[in-house]
Amino acid sequence: MRKVVLFIILLGLIFSPAVTVTAQAYDFGNFQSQTLAAKAWQALEKKDIEAVLAYTNKCIELYADKAKEMQAGLKAYPAGDNDEIFAYWALNDVATVYFIQGEAYRRAKMPEEAKKAYAKTQEYSFGQCWDTGGWFWKPAEAAKEKLARIESGATDEADFSDNSSSGLTAKAWQAFKENDLDLVKKYVGKCLELYEGKAKEMQASLDAYAWESKDKVFSYWALNDVGTSLYILGKAYEDAGKAEEANKSYERLVKEFKFAQCWDPGGWFWKPAEDAEKRLQKLN
Repeated sequence: MRKVVLFIILLGLIFSPAVTVTAQAYDFGNFQSQTLAAKAWQALEKKDIEAVLAYTNKCIELYADKAKEMQAGLKAYPAGDNDEIFAYWALNDVATVYFIQGEAYRRAKMPEEAKKAYAKTQEYSFGQCWDTGGWFWKPAEAAKEKLARIESGATDEADFSDNSSSGLTAKAWQAFKENDLDLVKKYVGKCLELYEGKAKEMQASLDAYAWESKDKVFSYWALNDVGTSLYILGKAYEDAGKAEEANKSYERLVKEFKFAQCWDPGGWFWKPAEDAEKRLQKLN
């Protein structure tokens, strides 16, 4: 009789609405903040919002207090060599996982939840995130841009209202800065669709990089923008961990649009194909 009663009690606990049952177990690895952040990035790429939340919430649960302690001891972004910035590991990773949460909610079309997650990065405003390209970026600043985009009513749908090659390339750059690979692909695809033929014609007319004057270089507008767009696409794929796709974009740039040049706001032209060749060596 006692066994029957115990069995009934256990059934009641299992099916009680107050008991939360985890449908899927997640591998938290060594539970280090950097491990949890890395797993959250991978889950974001797979569009697995449940896994994103599992990894990010675990990181926040374990390291938010340490992150707040580190934040409180700062009045500006940590600077110096990489090790000096990495020393603020908890702050960096907690700021990053809140940004990842915001991204997951945004991509899942849950703007209110996204805004809350992005806003939380401001509590860890001096956190920095290492980019595999070789630099640190600032999650709190990136989150501000995302918040502004949501508040403005902007959507993740591609905006082709400006179909000029320069307009599409500029939007591809912006999508790249926002880590939105899907949007990068849309803008680069449209640029290729409309201007690839003209760009190839310009490339065929050259035996070397145009150089005579700024206006002369700009006169190869289609070549410059198509080549730059392919570079952006390659970099977006590379940052997303898609080496094979990145290789294809870089190789196409080098083989078909080698003499493309890109104007830097600092006041000079740089050569996407040359940088692409360096990135190919790194990837292969």
